[in-house]
Amino acid sequence: MAQPTAYTTANAHSHNDYEKPFPFQAAYNEGFGSMEADLYLVNDILLVGHDTAIAGVNPSFESLYLQPLEKAVAKNNGYPYADHTRKLQLLIDLKKPVLDNVVTLLQKYPTLTNNPNIRFVISGSRPDPASWPKYPAFIWFDGNLNQTYAAAVLEKIGLMSIGFTKYSKWNGKGRIPACELDTIQQMITSAHTLGKPVRFWATPDNVNAWYHLMKLKVDYLNTDRIAELGAFLKKLPKTIHKNDKAHELYPPQYKNDGLVKKVKNVILIIGDGTGLAQWYSGYTANHARLNVFNMRSIGLSKTSSYDNFITDSAPGATALASGEKTNNRAVGVDHTGVALTLIPDYVAKKGVSTGLITSGDMTDATPAAFYGHSAERSNSARMFSDLGTSPVQLIMGAGNSTFNDTVERALKHHGFRVVNSVDSVRPNAPHKWVVMDERAQQPVAKGRGEWLQQAFSKSLETLSANKNGFFLMAEGAQVDHGGHDNDLSWLATEAMDLDRLVGKAMQFADTNGETLVVVTADHETGGLTLMDGNYESGYIGGQFSTDDHTAIPVPVFAYGPQSRLFSGVYENTAIFNKIMQALGIQPGKTAGN
Repeated sequence: MAQPTAYTTANAHSHNDYEKPFPFQAAYNEGFGSMEADLYLVNDILLVGHDTAIAGVNPSFESLYLQPLEKAVAKNNGYPYADHTRKLQLLIDLKKPVLDNVVTLLQKYPTLTNNPNIRFVISGSRPDPASWPKYPAFIWFDGNLNQTYAAAVLEKIGLMSIGFTKYSKWNGKGRIPACELDTIQQMITSAHTLGKPVRFWATPDNVNAWYHLMKLKVDYLNTDRIAELGAFLKKLPKTIHKNDKAHELYPPQYKNDGLVKKVKNVILIIGDGTGLAQWYSGYTANHARLNVFNMRSIGLSKTSSYDNFITDSAPGATALASGEKTNNRAVGVDHTGVALTLIPDYVAKKGVSTGLITSGDMTDATPAAFYGHSAERSNSARMFSDLGTSPVQLIMGAGNSTFNDTVERALKHHGFRVVNSVDSVRPNAPHKWVVMDERAQQPVAKGRGEWLQQAFSKSLETLSANKNGFFLMAEGAQVDHGGHDNDLSWLATEAMDLDRLVGKAMQFADTNGETLVVVTADHETGGLTLMDGNYESGYIGGQFSTDDHTAIPVPVFAYGPQSRLFSGVYENTAIFNKIMQALGIQPGKTAGN
């Protein structure tokens, strides 16, 4: 067995498996690569037990392991698992020197002993190593990790083990002390150099320990928590990410940052579902750098909705767009269902243009909260209708199945031109724009490419034609998708993609001198906890506590004039008020469209 490059349940070892509520079956159902049984010989029958075994009380090795395994092999056409690439190791810990009895019993099961995908490894009370080569080919031995063996003996070693507590008192919290770590790593490296897999017994048995043991390249993770380790390893491909190449950052000038001066333009960047852990996953994967972390004005937004401790995107974005708390699933209306006046309505009275961008459905809750009014966020047809009568000049994102010829005619009636690519937009055109590009809703890792940055650049070019200024909301929609799917790679790549847009916004703010950039989120998604990482390699590992939203406050970053308004801890509705203050607008209570 080569040292693992990717861990699966094939790397799991069920320690003292016979003591579990469902011996063999529980570990087998999880696809474990190794199980352990302690054997005693009682009345010529091999029984399983840890300290002793009593006939009629302890089950036999044959009934508990060999017979079920024989049935599994018959069912799977000669393989232990339905997945024919998966092997199974039975570690037999002899409490007495009864190896000859084990050999005799195993010889009754030729479908197991002649099976290259099954390995019987003898541990515990083993004969002298010099005698190991004489045993049948189906018998392998558990070598001592700190012992040296002759070449002929090494040929019979299928595994190398040792007690973890012999070398470390680490309890699985924090990190292994460096002096202990070096010794452990040297032993593992020596075994791997000989081509032998490694197992430690008596290791800490928790998530943090599993991460560290994998980092050490321990081949079999020793566990008494079968279901928990099984779930951890099955989710592992989606809870780790490695990014080889970091994107370059914009070097901020801070020329107007924090100054109390007139703001002409506001760029509001919303990372849907993007809490601090999501940003930090992007930071780690981007080799310890993010544009957003170069912003000096930082606050915290409390995201609860009017009727719920945990918001969804609809009231979360509505709070940002209107300064009012509303019910979950409600877009652009208050908790009684009355339409609210939104930022585009306010700025339009000042002759200021509005643009909206999203890397998702343009009628979804976050973008719709800046033009739509509905007690139910899924009412896409209503959102398209409200878009037509809103003061929005430009919207870019993906469409959906409710868009049809009737909707397009209505939008055209209200002065919109509907196109399907960013490049089709012409600044200074006499009409407004709906860019409905299906590429927008693809994950960045699966073909979206630089769409978000291109849409942002085109929006700046178009909206900057208005001498009175503009309000631009840009949403990174798919950090949220990664959180809901508990997919750290999806989440981290989307966070890094959104950060590239943040860099472009900061650059524009420095060049323009009258632009405030605000970066925040509607809520956090996934309850992400970062468990492992490496800044140099861009590796990140984490765990999710939910596949839904949480009530964790989200960070607010600001850059440019009036950015200091956004420091502190406040309700999400305060972000709207701070934007209005920066623009010099006094919001009223007049209903919107």
